[in-house]
Amino acid sequence: MKREFIVTSEYSDRRIDSFLSDMNEDKSRSWIQKLFPEGRVLVNDNRCTSKKYIVKTGDTIAIELEDNDCEDNTNGIKALPKGEPISLDIVFEDDYYLVINKPKGLVVHPGNGNETGTLVNGLINYLGNSFLSEVEEVCDVERPGIVHRIDKDTTGLIVVAKRRESFISLSEQFRDHSITRRYTALVYNNFGEDEGVIDEPIGRDPRNRLRRKVNGIEPRKAVTHYKVIERLGIYNLIEASLETGRTHQIRVHMSYIGHPVVGDPVYGPRKDSLNAGGQMLHAGVLGFVTINGEYVEFSRDLPDRFKAVLKKIRINKG
Repeated sequence: MKREFIVTSEYSDRRIDSFLSDMNEDKSRSWIQKLFPEGRVLVNDNRCTSKKYIVKTGDTIAIELEDNDCEDNTNGIKALPKGEPISLDIVFEDDYYLVINKPKGLVVHPGNGNETGTLVNGLINYLGNSFLSEVEEVCDVERPGIVHRIDKDTTGLIVVAKRRESFISLSEQFRDHSITRRYTALVYNNFGEDEGVIDEPIGRDPRNRLRRKVNGIEPRKAVTHYKVIERLGIYNLIEASLETGRTHQIRVHMSYIGHPVVGDPVYGPRKDSLNAGGQMLHAGVLGFVTINGEYVEFSRDLPDRFKAVLKKIRINKG
């Protein structure tokens, strides 16, 4: 029996042992590393004995399981998430894709203490177990159909692959940086220019594994394009476009250049001066090419919470 994963852009350019550790959070790093000398790791159907191999987007990584690798959360592969009746704001759906407008507070997939109440739990409830069996060969068991993600308190569009073919197609587009992703963000401090590019690698923060930082541990290339939409005194409304898709990328990059996202409890000021209640970051535009070769693009307006904060700033400014 094998458990397979396809590397998405979020994990590209990392060591394979680090990648597998993230895919199997219930297992120790030492358990993962012992798989290599035992010949139980395959990369694109070829055995890999080096834990230092650098994975690339689109790679198929497999672990060969033994009889004592029980399928539970204590000694083996993670348990299947369960379906839960969670409301989904569906923007688009066909046989291959599901585009959802994610609200604030909804975690995309189980992990890190969020074992239930996630978007994935809602997807399983909505699509049924046939969805799991359709994508299980190409997805992490806790991330069925998930090709990318947005943070818990970030709102906006996310696409889910309902079929193996669409998962592979989307993975390739993320690898090639051809996916359209545009975010609206409210940030602190005025800009001297109207637009710019941040090209700084992002890795784990050595002092906190849940944080990311520029030139952190195992840094990977990260590129964010931004332009100012509206200047609001000490605040600026910007549009940010992702060329790569690293964890917390916009939040880390904007904080790095001195323009943290308003309401960001991790990378921004300790005091939320506007009582925003979470980062003012919205994934408003998402575009990709379908398996039929058609480019489709979706957009969603700012949520009411974001609009309320902007209204408060404009009134005070006026």
